[in-house]
Amino acid sequence: MKVAVIGGGSSYTPELINGFVERVPSFPLSELWLMDVAQERLEVVGGFARRMVAAHGAPFAVHLTTDQRQALAGASYVITQLRVGGMQARRADEYLGKRHGLVGQETTGVGGMSKALRTIPVILRVAGDMRELAPGAPLVNFTNPSGLITEALSRYAAEVPVVGVCNGPVTVKMEMLKALETYRGLRFEPDQAQLDTLGLNHLSWYRGLVADGNDMWPQVLEVYQNENLDPRWDPRTLEVLGMIPCGYLEYYYYTDRKVAAQGQWPPSRAEAVMQVEADLLRSYAEPDRSEPPKDLMKRGGAYYSTVATQLLNAHYNDLGEVHIVNVRHRGAVKGWSEDWVLEMPCRVDGDGIHPLPARPLPPVCFGLLAHVKAYELLTVEASVYGNRDAAYWALLAHPLGPRADRIQPLLDDLLETHRALLPQFWDEL
Repeated sequence: MKVAVIGGGSSYTPELINGFVERVPSFPLSELWLMDVAQERLEVVGGFARRMVAAHGAPFAVHLTTDQRQALAGASYVITQLRVGGMQARRADEYLGKRHGLVGQETTGVGGMSKALRTIPVILRVAGDMRELAPGAPLVNFTNPSGLITEALSRYAAEVPVVGVCNGPVTVKMEMLKALETYRGLRFEPDQAQLDTLGLNHLSWYRGLVADGNDMWPQVLEVYQNENLDPRWDPRTLEVLGMIPCGYLEYYYYTDRKVAAQGQWPPSRAEAVMQVEADLLRSYAEPDRSEPPKDLMKRGGAYYSTVATQLLNAHYNDLGEVHIVNVRHRGAVKGWSEDWVLEMPCRVDGDGIHPLPARPLPPVCFGLLAHVKAYELLTVEASVYGNRDAAYWALLAHPLGPRADRIQPLLDDLLETHRALLPQFWDEL
C-alpha cells in the first residue's frame, strides 16, 4: 500500500510517522512518499522520518521527492498538509490584518481568506493529478483553512473522495475527559467517548459527550462553568448556550480583545512558530536522533497522528468508527443546504465517510455559521476564477471583515502582498 503526503517537509510529519508505525499490524503500509517543493527542508524532515522508521524495524519504505506526480502515482491514500508561501506568507497574513485594524490570524478573518486564495488553485492541481494517477484514492486534507479548502475540493474536484480533518475536536474531547477525571473522579477511555459537535471548521459548537453509554454533558458543562477551565468564555455565555464554543469563536465573540492583543506583537503566532520550527529542524537534523523531540508539542499539533492515521485505518479496515471530519453533509442536517461542507460526526467504513443525522444548531449559532459559509463560497469563486469582485463580496460578507469603505484598500493590499502567489488575479491585467 502506498500513501502520499503532499507537504511532506512539514514539521508535523514525524507525528504522522509515529501514527503509521503504531498501526502497522492493522494498516499494512509499504511505501510512504513525502513530497515537498522545498527540497532542503524535505531532506531534513525526510531523513529524520527514515531514521524513525528504521528504529522500528523498517516496516515500510520512506521515499522523498519534489515531483508531485511521482508521489501520487498509484497511491491508495493522499494526505495534503501544504503551506503555499511557507511561514513567511502566514506572517504576512497576520500583519495584513493588524495593519487594517482587523484580526490577523491564519485561518480566521482576512488572513484565512488570503491563505485560501493562494492555496485553492494549488490543491485543485493535486486533485487533478489524483484523477489521472490515483483514481478513487481518498484525499485527506489537513491544509488550513481546512473546511474552506475542502469546500473548494467538493465543488471543483467532485470525482475525488475528499475529507477535511482537524485535530481540534479530538483535543477538546481529551480535555473534557481529563476534566471529568480531575474534578468529578470519573474516568473514561477515549475510545469509550463520543463528542457531539456541529458547525464549520474553526467555527463550531460542542454540545454533547457520551462516555461508556452515559450522557456526560451536564457534568461537562458544570465543570466548565464552575471551575473556569476555559477562561475565554464567561459562565453566563456557556449557561445560555448550553454548549461550549470552539476556541476560534473567541475571534467573533471578543473581537476587540483579540485585536487589542495584537498590539503586543512581535512575536505574532507565525513568528513564534518560526522559532519553534527552526529549533525542531535542528533537532531533526541530528544524525543520531530517531525519536521526535519534546518541543514538537509546541508546534500545536496535539493528536495529529491519531486523527490522521486512525481515519485511514478506519476506512481501510471497514471499522465503522465515528470521526469528526469536514464533508458535505448531504442532507444529514435537515433544512440546511445539502452541498455545504460541515464539521460533524461521520461514520467511517470501507465504503467511505457517511455524515450522521444531526439536529440543526439554534438561530444564535446558525446565523453566524450561514454568514461565514456565504463568505467561504465567495472566497472559493474568487480563488478559482481570479475574480476580484467575488473577493470584494467575500470581504463584505465576512463578519470579521472591514467596513465597506475600507474593503478595496485592504483587498489591494492583500493582492499586492501575495502577488507572486496569486497569479490568477494578475495574469489578465
